[in-house]
Amino acid sequence: MTIEWFDIVGGIGVFLIIGTYLLLQFERISSDSLWYSLLNAAGAALIIVSLYFEFNVSAFVVEFFWLLISLVGIVKVFIRRRACGRKEKFRK
Repeated sequence: MTIEWFDIVGGIGVFLIIGTYLLLQFERISSDSLWYSLLNAAGAALIIVSLYFEFNVSAFVVEFFWLLISLVGIVKVFIRRRACGRKEKFRK
């Protein structure tokens, strides 16, 4: 068995997702933080890259939705930040 570069990329993606979940469980990161969504999105994207070379339908579906949901989280963070910024302007 040989390990290809895309196997390493996928492994890094798995490490990011599992590491992020571990950080969440140890309360070192919040589920509504930008970092949480960014790390999950990066992990899913890297796994999708590896799946391009060794395709698996069920794994692709999981990672596609993991990436999509993470992107929704990223957008929510920016919307929340923008709304907070508007509130600050009106307070002055």
